[in-house]
Amino acid sequence: MSSLRVLPLGGLGEVGKNMTVVERDGRIVVVDVGLRFPTPDMVGIDLVLPDFSYLRERASEVEAIVVTHGHEDHLGALPWVLRELGSENAPPVYGGALTLAMARSKLDEHKLRDVELIELEPEAVVGLGPFSLELVHMTHSIPDSSAVALGTELGTVLITGDYKFDQTPVDGPPADVSRLAELGRDGVLLLCGDSTNVDRPGFSPSESVVGPHLEQVFARCRGRIVVTSFASNIHRVQQVMDAAAELDRKVVLVGRSMRKNVGIGRALGHIEVGEGQLVGTREVEDFPDERIVIISTGSQGEPLSALRRMAYRDHPVIELREGDTVVFSATPIPGNERAVNDTIDRLYHIGCEVITPREAPVHASGHGYAEEVKLMLNLVKPRYVMPFHGDYKRLRMHAQLAEAVGVPVEDIFQSENGLPLEIDERGARFGERERSGMIFVDGVEIGEMADVALRDRRMLSADGIFIIVVTIAEEHGQSVSEPEIILRGVPFEAGEELLDEIAETVQATLERAAKEEIREVDLLQQMLHDDLAKLVYERLKRRPMVLPVVVEV
Repeated sequence: MSSLRVLPLGGLGEVGKNMTVVERDGRIVVVDVGLRFPTPDMVGIDLVLPDFSYLRERASEVEAIVVTHGHEDHLGALPWVLRELGSENAPPVYGGALTLAMARSKLDEHKLRDVELIELEPEAVVGLGPFSLELVHMTHSIPDSSAVALGTELGTVLITGDYKFDQTPVDGPPADVSRLAELGRDGVLLLCGDSTNVDRPGFSPSESVVGPHLEQVFARCRGRIVVTSFASNIHRVQQVMDAAAELDRKVVLVGRSMRKNVGIGRALGHIEVGEGQLVGTREVEDFPDERIVIISTGSQGEPLSALRRMAYRDHPVIELREGDTVVFSATPIPGNERAVNDTIDRLYHIGCEVITPREAPVHASGHGYAEEVKLMLNLVKPRYVMPFHGDYKRLRMHAQLAEAVGVPVEDIFQSENGLPLEIDERGARFGERERSGMIFVDGVEIGEMADVALRDRRMLSADGIFIIVVTIAEEHGQSVSEPEIILRGVPFEAGEELLDEIAETVQATLERAAKEEIREVDLLQQMLHDDLAKLVYERLKRRPMVLPVVVEV
């Protein structure tokens, strides 16, 4: 009997870009195709995707892509993955109604209109080659969230996606605990579970507690209110609208993704808006401040988001002012804390009042706490456990929770991206490491940006660039004109004295090269670079990029 392989390409040792390859008998099902946003040192990068070259090389073997829910870290890379797999190999995409509506919106933007999107109701079972596929209804911070159960001859692989056991969700029924228990009774071979909040004791608060607290906060505000949350957190947007309606405030949606997702939510019946409640951004000044609530993107301090632009007074329509209240109905994703704090500080500088989950319970996480992780483990009683979705600390803590509820330590596999787990009738073990990592989206192109390119971008952003154009005679290598010196972005002004020293250094380097009979342009440029870089650092104590250009005449 052939083995079953579970290969994580993203989501382990990090928060974001979740992607898992499940492989059996030469056929593949991909669960989630997520992305994450760049860190501050990834200068000029727009998005970070998992390195899915493993899939590109096996495009014809992919039976289907299954998406657990519509958040960017599980869905956002779909257009790039499908484009790279090629139209002739484009697999069908399975998911819930809202998830697929968000997927269709993304694919339309990328002009990928021939992809088959198949809505799958919870507990419906479809065959995918050597697999059976079933979605199990879960609760999270977005509707239509599901766990993925992939059945095989060896047993069931259950990938939980993001989940919490919310007993009073604001939209729809609670998680399907009975179905999870049935799967556990029948035998779950491998559980790949969410680790995001394993470090928090107890149970996570219900989403339903957020609405009343938002209304209490709104009731204390006398000026305009700006609420920022994830654009895909449709539950939260509905609760903000309900609180605004109770206090007779109009609602303005700011941010392209916010408007798009609210439109999708309304079309599918997840969001209800009162007659005349929504107004356009250009109508904000037509109403008194105490009649306006703005719902905005930017809860993570994203550089081009609506709230960030408002905080830096760069938004084309909305101008914040003293007396406005900004409510952060979200917590920073690990790694985004600095950007969020910068945004908050700018808001205080304007004179805004800022309320975060530390000041009032205006946010409830969509990820279960430690007791919910233990509940999942006890419900499904897996033979093997591989913690997913979290940094290495949280993966370790998830493994410890699994051991605490009785899973033998030898059956718990703490993996990392690119390290496959192979299971057959003899047991489970790690296989040979596969290629994994990151690929970058820069504009509309994707690729593996070389370390040197990112290093150069960081250097340019920090210290600027010196360009020195030198014209030499081809026959003897001597300079035939004064060097042209161009400075861009250099933090300290280069005075006449430094410019004279640069010209003298260029002349001295050329004389040394002529004496050593060095005529190759590449070697001349390297000599000029080394001598000029040394001079500039000695004078400015900075390391701008030094770019010599040698022209022969």
